[in-house]
This record gives sequence, structure tokens and C-alpha cells, in this order.
Amino acid sequence: MPDEIIDPAPLEPGTLRVIPVGGLGEVGRNMTCFEIDGKLLIVDCGVLFPEEHQPGVDLILPDFGFLRERLDDVVAVVLTHGHEDHIGAVPYLLKLRADIPLVGSQLTLALVEAKLKEHRIAPYSLTVKEGQTEKLGPFELEFVAVNHSIPDALAVAIRTDAGTVLATGDFKMDQLPLDGRLTDLREFARLGREGVDLFLVDSTNADVPGFTPLERAIGPVLDEVIARSPRRVIVASFSSHVHRVQQVLHAAHQNGRRVALLGRSMVRNMTIAADLGYLDVPEGVLVDFKKAGDIPDDKIVYMSTGSQGEPMAVLSRMANRDHQIEIGEGDTVILASSLIPGNENAVYRVIDGLTKLGANVVHKGNAKVHVSGHAAAGELLYCYNILQPRNVLPVHGEYRHLVANARLAQDTGIPADRTFLAENGTVLDLRDGRVTVAGQLDLGFVYVDGSTVGEITDADLKDRRILGEEGFISVIVVVDASTGRVIVGPEIHARGFAEDDAVFEDVKPKIVAALADAAHHGVRDPHALQQTVRRTVGSWVNRRLRRRPMLVPLVIEA
Repeated sequence: MPDEIIDPAPLEPGTLRVIPVGGLGEVGRNMTCFEIDGKLLIVDCGVLFPEEHQPGVDLILPDFGFLRERLDDVVAVVLTHGHEDHIGAVPYLLKLRADIPLVGSQLTLALVEAKLKEHRIAPYSLTVKEGQTEKLGPFELEFVAVNHSIPDALAVAIRTDAGTVLATGDFKMDQLPLDGRLTDLREFARLGREGVDLFLVDSTNADVPGFTPLERAIGPVLDEVIARSPRRVIVASFSSHVHRVQQVLHAAHQNGRRVALLGRSMVRNMTIAADLGYLDVPEGVLVDFKKAGDIPDDKIVYMSTGSQGEPMAVLSRMANRDHQIEIGEGDTVILASSLIPGNENAVYRVIDGLTKLGANVVHKGNAKVHVSGHAAAGELLYCYNILQPRNVLPVHGEYRHLVANARLAQDTGIPADRTFLAENGTVLDLRDGRVTVAGQLDLGFVYVDGSTVGEITDADLKDRRILGEEGFISVIVVVDASTGRVIVGPEIHARGFAEDDAVFEDVKPKIVAALADAAHHGVRDPHALQQTVRRTVGSWVNRRLRRRPMLVPLVIEA
């Protein structure tokens, strides 16, 4: 993987440039940019959810910085499916240019349009379906049905004068899908015969041997868990996991229970899915949450968000006793989703909290209540053998997933020098069937913190971690402007310390002495004096209390 920033040479006519902007080395922020003859095409535009070491952050966006001066050259954004890690950043891109056309399937566009409505953006969109071909500038796009954990997912073949690229989006090869919509391997085979010059392929499950289990295997397990639950059942999943909600609705119906949807995104997405016919809702099963409290405990199922331990999601609030639904003995909680890497600790905290309240918590570790939406190693091998691509770029996954995927490609005979392990910002050029690494852009994380986008830096997050882990000390000193002698203070206030503020009495003489010494050497600048206070207090606290808190000294001249 490149470890230095290398500006790529200007793009030659007839060459296709491919830049993964996000989704490499991480599970989320999926976005890839294609450029040829002065025009750009973007495939997916998703978000990454923050981890524990990013306190206060709501979302993490791809870095659009290199695109800002070229927004007018973007012909379209193609969205492969409706999960947040592929569509969540669209509103933030369209705030830079609102009329970029969005291209996707019916359900995908409906989900993103509902999201854009909250941002007061009315998009220009083009609905496509499998088998359809569209010409957008120098790009000819052909859409292929793929099976995933959300209906209406599409792979996209991108034909240009420089060659053909096939991007799978997220996919698996469930042979008995709930909606009957298979990954179209016949189309993959046809594209393979025509020639695929570069294959961008989902890597999320590349290190899992064999085949991803069937989605329909979950239904009987949910049915059994709900059947033996004496009181309420709460099922947590992603708010766009239509297939999982479908199974919960059927299992609840089979057991004479009604279902209430919890969480704004869950209600919004499932209403859209039902209205468009992607969710089959049995007659009389759904009930408004406000009326669910009147239903006996053994006759209700709550379908909620929060399966990743998100602090503000419904399930975490239940675990913290900060929700209308108070979990107790006899309640059953089902976590019907996988763990996104980095979220494990948060999820287990929620599981522990719910268990302590008396709930029976059922999750992937103790019951088959989830199967992945991504192709495992056996399915990826099939794809490589069917397509026989000339070059491969593993995408969508952490580095270990990308490496595992690259090895699978090489096992099927694709040469190592045509299998590219890239990172976000790696610039790849395709011409005459060959791919070369042309450079490496400096792309970072763009943090969304409330209404603030891109203004929070890694240094700010470091400060937040220090505040949370090490505490805070402020020191106020008033010095004589002419002599530098301390005339008031030092006043020391600490937060996040078990010790009483009296413990800092010992360091006050050291502060006075350090300032006197600085004044003796002619130091009068308040900033320099503040640094003297910082060094003195920091050294003392580290030695005496074994802490490295945030220090905020204030030296005032009088």
C-alpha cells in the first residue's frame, strides 16, 4: 500500500482514472470516482460510523476536497443500494452541488430522497433496473441484479473507451433469496466473455471460508425464539434491513403478535419499503408505538434500531433506562445483525446492560439470528472464475479483507501484478487492458459533529479523548506587568480528578518560583509565561498523580 503522497500526472486522453475515495481499509464510507476525457462518475457515497476513539462525532464522510473544483464535471452519482454506508453522504455532496444526477434502483432512490428531504434538497434522479443501459457522458452504464441484505441492489458495468469496469457494490450469492432475486451470474458470465478490464469487488467476507448461509435460515430461528418468549420481544437491526424486518413481521404474525416499529429511520425506511411493495406486511400486524402499550406483553414485538450499540439509538437507551420501554425479567432482546468492526465493545456493553435488567439477550454468538449480506470466499471464487477479469481491485473492507480477497483472485490465476491492494486516495489508471498506479492523494476523514461538517480535526478529537480519560486543569495567575511578580493566585481548578483541589496546594509554590525565574530572565510575554505554567504543572501532575490532563493556563498582566 502506498505510504507517501504522490501527485498523479495529468490524465491522458482515452485513459480511465479510478480513485477509491472511501471504503478501503474500513467498513463504510464507500465511494469510488471514475474519470475519463474530463468527466467524472461517482459510484456510491456513504458514511462511516464513529468508533469509541472519536467522541462526539455523529458521522464520518468521504473527503470531497479533491472534487470541490471539479463538481461541474460530475455527470452522475450511481448508488448500488440503499444502505447508509453507500448513500449516507449523498446529502453532504449535494450541498456542494445540488443538481448532480442520482442514478439507482427504485428502492435505493426512494430511501435517499427521503433522506435528502430532511436536508431540504430536491434531487434530480434517474431510476434504473437490472438489464438497463444508460449513456452518461463518456460512460455507458449497464446494471446487473445482485442479491444483498436489502432489496433492489445493483452491480454496475462501466464501459468507456479505455475499457470496461465491473463494480459489484455489496453482494452475496444466496440461491434461495427471500425476494426471489438472485445475483445474475448469467450476466456476469456474459460480461466476462465480453471482457472485464477491472473488477471492483466487495471484500467484507473474503476471509470467511465457504458460502454465506441462506437468509431464509433465519426465519425458523426467529419464529422459535418469539414462540418461547414469555413477555415482550425487542428485535434490533439496521434501519434499512428490509429482509430482516420481513422475517420479524412473519414470525410475529405466526405467533399471534403485533409489531411496533421504533426509531425514526426504521419507521421511515419500512414505510417506504411497504409503500413500494418491497415489504409484505401481514394484515393487522403493524401497530403504532403509541398504542403498543395497550397490548399484552406476550402479544407484542418491537422492531428497533441500535444493533451496533450506538449511544442514542433505541436499544442503548433501553439498556440505560432512558426509554419508555423499561426492560425487565422475561423480556427477550434479539440482536439480528452482524458487528461492524470497531463496535464490539459498545455492543457488548448494551448486551450486559440488558442482561442486568433481566432480559434474555439473543445474538449471533448464541443463536442463528443473522446471516451476512456479503459473499464469502467460495462465492468470490465463483465470480473470479466466471468473469476472468484482467485486473482486480478489492474494495469495501478492512485491510485484512482486501488481502484475503486479493489472494482469492490470485488463486484463480489472476497475476499478482494485476491484483491491486490500494488505500483511499490511490490513483489507478486503466488503458489497453493494463492498470497502473499513477499516484496517491492525501484524503482524510471529514467529521460531522451536530451541524458542524469538516471543522472538527483529529487534534480536536485527541483533546476530547484527553478530557474524557485524563481530566482537565485550569490555572489562573495575575502577574505585575512591569516586574513579572505574581500578585494574585495561582488559582487551580480541576475536573475529572478523584483528588480534592487541595492536593494542588503543593504545586502552587513551584508555579510562583517558575514565573519568578522567567521574569528574572526578562520573560514578559503572557503566552511564554503560560507555557512556563503549563510545563511546571504538567510535570508535577505526571510525577505526582500519574496523569496527563488537559492543561489550560491563563496568565493575566496587571
